[in-house]
Amino acid sequence: MRFFLFACGLTLLSDHTLAAQGAQPNPATEARKPSTDNDLRFWLENMALHHRYTLVEIGEVTGLSPGEIQAALQRFGLEGKKYPARPPGAPLLVLPYPGGRHPRIGFLDGAVNPQRETKVSVFTPWDADGAPGYVVADIPEAVFSNLGLIYLAHTHVPTLWDLKKVTLPRLEWRRLEGGALDIERPLPNGIVFGAKVKPEPGAVRMELWLKNGTPSRLTGLRVQNCVMLKGAPGFTAQNNNNKLFRPPYAVARHEKLDRWVIIGWEPTQRAWGNAPCPCLHADPQFPDCEPGQTVRCRGWLSYFEGADIDSELKRIDATGWAK
Repeated sequence: MRFFLFACGLTLLSDHTLAAQGAQPNPATEARKPSTDNDLRFWLENMALHHRYTLVEIGEVTGLSPGEIQAALQRFGLEGKKYPARPPGAPLLVLPYPGGRHPRIGFLDGAVNPQRETKVSVFTPWDADGAPGYVVADIPEAVFSNLGLIYLAHTHVPTLWDLKKVTLPRLEWRRLEGGALDIERPLPNGIVFGAKVKPEPGAVRMELWLKNGTPSRLTGLRVQNCVMLKGAPGFTAQNNNNKLFRPPYAVARHEKLDRWVIIGWEPTQRAWGNAPCPCLHADPQFPDCEPGQTVRCRGWLSYFEGADIDSELKRIDATGWAK
């Protein structure tokens, strides 16, 4: 056994799981052409209006030509449209991350072809250059068990299914009432896991669940949940000097202002950050899971403006979010 740099950090893996390094990301391989006009409009609003993608980036996501994209933006009245102001008291904006634009700044060879079906963008309540920034939450980035690495949301080291030459189908987040999102991923051996993200005015509540459809007990159900900071101006320093790790929380501070990104997961097994990405982790662990049983982890993501981060963490504790 030896240490290997996996995904966003150091994870103990056996030698047979080591993969060749050096492949460069190719986001275009994740291109997904919208199948309906409603779908096309949703993704164009998502990318052009909220994420502020270029025509080239939109093309990488949709497989459409610049001319086709320009015509569709005009047809839907989106060309030149300004970012909408967030109404007072409205929930934080959460959208499926469209892909195409890599959500990391660095350590790109540790996340080749990132899959969009695990990733959501949570937009900041404050503006940067006329529009909010955003963080990208990868939930889950990876799921481990006594069977091995059963899921990975990008290409890096081989999963159980890579070793068996099994390709998992692409999925999409379901868009629910009130801006909530959820997704469910069945695995070939009967394990099913899923995530739900529910925005509120001051925070985003998250949940991960896993159902054991195998005939045997599952143990060692460690999860990596990554929150990437590339899209949030002022939080992109590639070091951990502006971060605090106080399980169940991981916190990043703006480089100049008293603004904070706060994440938490329970039950937490490790809080940390990978400086090159840069990202935050508050990685949970599911309880051991008997056949037919479902286990859950709960998560929190919020933004804070103010100097007293300790009092804010105590306030968040008092909400009982983990229960």
